[in-house]
Amino acid sequence: MKQLRIAAFAAALLIASGVQAQEGVRPDVGKPLQAAQELIKSGKYKDALAKVREADAVGGKNANESYLVERMRIAAASGAGDNDTAARSFEALAATGKVAPADRARMAESIAGGYYRAKDYAKAMQWSQRYFKEGGTNASIRTLLIQSQYLSGDFAGAARELTAEVQASERAGSVPAQDRLNLLLNAASQLKDAGTTVFALERLVTYYPKKEYWVDLLSRMQRKPGFSDRLVLDTYRLSLATGSMSAAADYMEMGQLALQAGHELEAKQVVDKGFAAGVLGTGTEADRHRRLRDLVGRKIAEAQAGQAEAQAQALAAKDGNGLVALGFSLALGGNPAKGLPMMQQGIAKGGLKRPEDAKLHLGIAQLMAGDAKAQATLRTVGGSDGTADLARLWSLYARRKN
Repeated sequence: MKQLRIAAFAAALLIASGVQAQEGVRPDVGKPLQAAQELIKSGKYKDALAKVREADAVGGKNANESYLVERMRIAAASGAGDNDTAARSFEALAATGKVAPADRARMAESIAGGYYRAKDYAKAMQWSQRYFKEGGTNASIRTLLIQSQYLSGDFAGAARELTAEVQASERAGSVPAQDRLNLLLNAASQLKDAGTTVFALERLVTYYPKKEYWVDLLSRMQRKPGFSDRLVLDTYRLSLATGSMSAAADYMEMGQLALQAGHELEAKQVVDKGFAAGVLGTGTEADRHRRLRDLVGRKIAEAQAGQAEAQAQALAAKDGNGLVALGFSLALGGNPAKGLPMMQQGIAKGGLKRPEDAKLHLGIAQLMAGDAKAQATLRTVGGSDGTADLARLWSLYARRKN
């Protein structure tokens, strides 16, 4: 494939050279150039270079002869892998003003590819950029540029190119390529650029969701300055939903937090999933796991006995806090038809202690219930203590491509 590309490139140059050859070329120059042309066609590029040097050694060359020498030299040098010679010939040809823009782009593309194959990534990067400056549009050269930047240690340049490419794909309604997102993630990691790392991870969990990406993203969110401890349960909910929860300690803590928050049915779901996955009920902590399961059962019975009274108190309250909490518990427990309207009633009632939490919980409940309004609700969540960050991640989870 490499030889075919070189041959095609050389042929394009030779066709143009043949046109120019009619404009007064002396035999001393023309004969070795014709021999070089035949050698290039046969793939004997080093021999062709020798013939070009023979033609170049002729004294008193006119402008057209010098032009043809450089044109033949770049074709032979490109095929021979003599990239520095090809680059010098390109500059000489470009200075004449006789080379068409499309030809200049083809030459720069060939030189960039030659340097890349030679693992001279700094020059491959330089000539890829020159290719685009000359008007080239080949997407494969964009790939070559990005890979050259990365391999030469220009992680910042690679990250800029990749970010622009990902954004362009999304604007066009296309899914960014997974290998590009992973390369961006790696470049950001090399730079220790948290913002770009999150940018890449958010798109990976959206388009190519994997447990590892979610674990990293959720961990980064929780480490952000100002992230509130009260949002740990909400974070566990997203971890469980994305399949990124695996440790027995996490299942236990989530179950306990759900009980403390008054979400007994949610606690049962968590504990049941832990046992079903074989994470709970085994090992040295197995008795403790079973005690939590028993406690959850008792708490559910107590909550059901007092549910009517709890609802009456929530309705009679001057603020909507009780309605939001009770409605959320019902929705999490599998009764969104009753829970969602109750939450909305509580939010409308006002006087909320934490209005952003209320909107976040409504969005989560709507999402779990398959309500199409979930995304719109999550977009309204603000706050600088983690609520807005969580809402964004829940929104990404809703948009994921399975």
